[in-house]
Amino acid sequence: MKLIGLTGSIGMGKSTTAGLFSDMGLPVYDADAAVHRLYAPGGAAVAPVGALFPEVVVEGGIDRRRLSARVLGDDAAMRALEAVVHPLVGGDRQAFFDQAVKAGADLVILDVPLLFETGGARGLDAVVVVSAPAEMQKARVLARPDMDADKFAAILARQMPDADKRARADFVVDTSRGLEAARDQVASIVETLRQPGWTSRRSRDG
Repeated sequence: MKLIGLTGSIGMGKSTTAGLFSDMGLPVYDADAAVHRLYAPGGAAVAPVGALFPEVVVEGGIDRRRLSARVLGDDAAMRALEAVVHPLVGGDRQAFFDQAVKAGADLVILDVPLLFETGGARGLDAVVVVSAPAEMQKARVLARPDMDADKFAAILARQMPDADKRARADFVVDTSRGLEAARDQVASIVETLRQPGWTSRRSRDG
């Protein structure tokens, strides 16, 4: 089974691209969705995160807006949060992989927004980066509810520049040309990954 990382900065179209891989029948592990489950009432992250930041617990779960407001721009708070959440996500991800192996999947997509930033690319067979021009990215993000230029800038400050991500990628999906063009790119990537002679980055890295 090949593990394929999928990443991209905010507003690049990563979630839509993940859906295109899913449409092809590939299992997709959504790290952000896993965090949502961990933050929901009864989730494994509620107690430890609440111990760090009591004000973010609302009706038995973690209020993500309050949490974001609490940690954005505070490096120490962000590191403390990541020290709690990353191991929990790791355990959830491993359970997903184990299930995919049992199901006989040949490719599994690992959808992680901060894949490079957290060192998550190590041990993967390939990384797909989703990209679009900066002005398109900005317009997409600022059209979201509860988003403004300052919050956008704070999020970008935590993310590796798009050009650097593209330079480290094995494949790039350009979402600026519309959904069908992106679908064609995804299909081509899957076809390449399934070719017998294709060499994974794990093999290339020794």
